[in-house]
Amino acid sequence: MSRSRCTAPVYGHRTANARNNCPACGGRSNSYSYPHSAFSDIYSGSTNYSSSKQSTKKASWSPVNSTVTYTDSQIRTLTPVRGNIEKRSTTIDLRDVFLCHAWDDRKESAKELHDLLESKGVTIWFSEKDVPLGSPLLREIDKGLVNSRIGIVLVTPSFLKRIKGEGIADKELSALLARDLLVPIIHNTTYDSLREVSPLLGSRSGLSTLEESLDSVAAKIAELVAL
Repeated sequence: MSRSRCTAPVYGHRTANARNNCPACGGRSNSYSYPHSAFSDIYSGSTNYSSSKQSTKKASWSPVNSTVTYTDSQIRTLTPVRGNIEKRSTTIDLRDVFLCHAWDDRKESAKELHDLLESKGVTIWFSEKDVPLGSPLLREIDKGLVNSRIGIVLVTPSFLKRIKGEGIADKELSALLARDLLVPIIHNTTYDSLREVSPLLGSRSGLSTLEESLDSVAAKIAELVAL
């Protein structure tokens, strides 16, 4: 005869009625009293509960009236970038952001991010307007960074195919990352997929639309570059 399974990990036993309806516990006083929110993830085998409940806070560069909040990991990643933005604040005629993206994304996700950033007052170096066709990827990133406060790399499935096909030289990529002017934005893919084709770029934390909307990502970039 099979043993009935307790429903506490999924539904909780916070009320007498819930305990009475459990086929295993049947109202016993020593039944579980765990809330659904915590144990439904454990019961289903998920390991993302703690990460999904990360605390957030405003960044030191956030305006007083800002409602944008960041995880500790995002603040650690963006703080040195912000420091370099402030150091370059006296340089005139810089765009706020250089947007690096795959050619296939130029009319879809890259254009969407471009428009979101522009709507928040960010000036952008964008391939549709500024980058010649057929130019080498990293050479244009480097040129764009020289003329922009920071670079953001929109990492999509199309971008992964492009850098895998062209190959990214470790020396060149390392130099860009060492300047703390490059922020990866993971969109419709994962960091694991990025690390498979570019371990160096994948080692740099950034922002991800797996965790928040593209509009929220744009809001954080807009705050980051505001002076």
